Amino acid sequence: MRNFDEADDPRRRVLVQALAAGAFATSLPEASAQGFSIFGSKPAKLPPKQSIYRISGQATVNDKPATLDTPVAPGDTVQTAKGSEIIFVVNSNSMILRGGSKLTIETEKKADTSLVISGLRLLSGALLSVSRNTPMRVRTPNATVGIRGTGFYMEAEPDQTYFCTCYGVTEIASNADPESKETIMAKQHDRPVYILSNEGKGKNIRNAPFINHTDQELALIETLVGREPAFVFSKDAYTAPRRNY
Repeated sequence: MRNFDEADDPRRRVLVQALAAGAFATSLPEASAQGFSIFGSKPAKLPPKQSIYRISGQATVNDKPATLDTPVAPGDTVQTAKGSEIIFVVNSNSMILRGGSKLTIETEKKADTSLVISGLRLLSGALLSVSRNTPMRVRTPNATVGIRGTGFYMEAEPDQTYFCTCYGVTEIASNADPESKETIMAKQHDRPVYILSNEGKGKNIRNAPFINHTDQELALIETLVGREPAFVFSKDAYTAPRRNY
C-alpha cells in the first residue's frame, strides 16, 4: 500500500506538538503564534462566504488554481499536487485533502432546488473529513462506505482502501465482493480497516493499524464549522490505541 507518511511533513509535526501543548491558548502567545503561522490564521469557524482555510503547495478546484478566496461547493472537484494540502469547508462538512489527491463532491437536488452533498468520491490520495447529521456515501475505486455524520480518514488506491472510522457509525463494503461488508461503531479510532478487492468472498475487509492522521487535525476541522470533536482528547499527540496487525 502507498504510504502517506510523506504528507506528514515537519510543519504538521510541529503543529501537532504545538496543539498538544495547548499552543492555541491565549495564555501562550508565543507558542500560539507558531501554531497560527503553520495554519495561516487562528482556527475559528469560517465566515459564511469563505470555503478554504489553508492551502499548502498547489491545489485546484474544477481544474482552476485555488486561492483562499476560491469557493468550494457541492458538485466541485478538488485536486492537490504531490506534497500539497488543502483544508476547506463545504456546507457543514470540513475536510483536509492530502497531497496527490483528487476528490469529487457529489450532489443531489432538494425539493427547494438547492444542492446538497450526497456523497464524496475519492479517486486517489487521502482525505480526513468530519460531518454531523449528514448521511452520505463515500466511494473510492474499490470501496463504498455509508456514513451517518462521522469523522473519518481514508486513503485510496485502485485495489485497496485504508479507512478509519474516527468516530461515529460507518457501513463498509468492498465493491468487488458483496459478502465483504461490515458496520463499524467507533468512539475514537476503534477499528481501522483495509478494504481489499482480491482476497476471496467475505475476506476483503482486514484489520489495519492507526496511521497518518491525528486527533488535533480532527479538532481543527471541527472548529472550522463551529463544532467540537465527538471525543475529548488529552494533551498527548494521540492517545487512542495504535494497533499493529
